[in-house]
Amino acid sequence: MAVQINPSILSADFARLAEEAEAVEGADWLHVDVMDNHFVPNLTLGVPIVESLARATDTPLDCHLMIEDADRWAPQYVEAGAGSVTFHAEAAAAPVRLAREIRAKGARASMALKPATPIEPFEDLLPELDMLLIMTVEPGFGGQAFLDIMLPKIRRTRELIAKHGLEMWLQVDGGVSAETIERCAEAGADVFVAGSAVYGAKNPADAVRSLRTQAEAKTASSAWACNH
Repeated sequence: MAVQINPSILSADFARLAEEAEAVEGADWLHVDVMDNHFVPNLTLGVPIVESLARATDTPLDCHLMIEDADRWAPQYVEAGAGSVTFHAEAAAAPVRLAREIRAKGARASMALKPATPIEPFEDLLPELDMLLIMTVEPGFGGQAFLDIMLPKIRRTRELIAKHGLEMWLQVDGGVSAETIERCAEAGADVFVAGSAVYGAKNPADAVRSLRTQAEAKTASSAWACNH
């Protein structure tokens, strides 16, 4: 399983997004946090910024929609240039239909779960998705401390993915750093969103490489990867 590092521009300088995108050379995706001040108590950016960012960088955009009415808005982010669009299970009225619409428009479809939302009720939906995002902090703000109590949930999700023989990605977002990424990798994650751990570093590109090295080493020795 290939490890992927997705720097979160929530921790970048919003006045210099094009330059900040270039600063993380070697990243697999740019993680774009979209917040509406309703689903979460924060307001960030929307479709016009995603359109501009998609034109400014060759790195594909991984848009995480922390917004209400995801069924209405998610397809617009595909049209804006996102290569992957994540909607929240808690905000989607018809998640299967929405995932199929995202895929039909040409992007990868992903679903996110807040820390208190269990994975088990969504087991039957997994084949409709390209990625599942386990939030390891409460969504809304960057720089929060990693919630260790999410590690068993990551393991259970990886077990369900294996049970159904799926090739979907398992992403973690929230408090991912040099101190926590190995625990996430051991539990079964293979896509890692890192904000302050990357953009707070002296050299963001070096931080991406270092996090990748850590995650790859731990993945190589993890039971779930060896059994894949």
